[in-house]
Amino acid sequence: MSPAHPENWPVLAAKGAADPQLLKDIKALAAAAEESDGNPPLSEQTLVTLRASDAGAGAHTVLTLALYSPDEKSDPATAQDLAGVAVVIEEPDGTGVLEIAVHPSYRNQGVADRLVGELKKTRGFTGLKAWSHGNHEAAAELAARYGYGPVRELWKMRLTSAAAELPDVPLPEGATLRAFVPGRDEDAWLTANRAAFSHHAEQGNMTRADLDARMAEPWFDPAGFLLAVDSADRILGFHWTKVHPRHGDHPAIGEVYVVG
Repeated sequence: MSPAHPENWPVLAAKGAADPQLLKDIKALAAAAEESDGNPPLSEQTLVTLRASDAGAGAHTVLTLALYSPDEKSDPATAQDLAGVAVVIEEPDGTGVLEIAVHPSYRNQGVADRLVGELKKTRGFTGLKAWSHGNHEAAAELAARYGYGPVRELWKMRLTSAAAELPDVPLPEGATLRAFVPGRDEDAWLTANRAAFSHHAEQGNMTRADLDARMAEPWFDPAGFLLAVDSADRILGFHWTKVHPRHGDHPAIGEVYVVG
């Protein structure tokens, strides 16, 4: 790793879907950060949008600022490590969400400040919200320096005992449970999801491309994607389960991915 002088490193800006090498570097950085922190530094929607072939068109505009640690030649074309990345997912109305991730090997060296400074020049902060994963002290300090404060908290709650007794709740009369069927239920589920989350722009605006991208992930298992349907097979509700695989010292864990 080269001496850390991020104030002198060029920031590479990209719009639209990330090219394969950049996406590979971002995923490697995210994995290293998650291993270190126990929390993913980027939302799943951000990664889905970054790899989508139509990112930058239609519903979202994507801006990526990547800060690489250059080699001794100081040539960004031969850059080695992705020290940090800032991603803005922008909506058609001009609002957007910012996420920043810094590789554990480059923290406390000014990488995030360098990225935020470049963002200030490139786009500015108008209409821009920021998402912080894990409530890390350094992230809170960075946010405060630029006038950001918490407006919403996402709680991560866990069932602490596998032997916990859960109530047996019967289904309403006429309703049955079945698993999601790929190739058949996508459009009907998207309609139900939009209705259930009409108040929640992030979840309620999920597109077919978003759903297809999640179904292509290694963790997707339709057996854990349960639909409550009526006698005409119309979707009344759903419970989608995600199992995160074992990652380093972190064991596999199940997640209520979305319920509506």
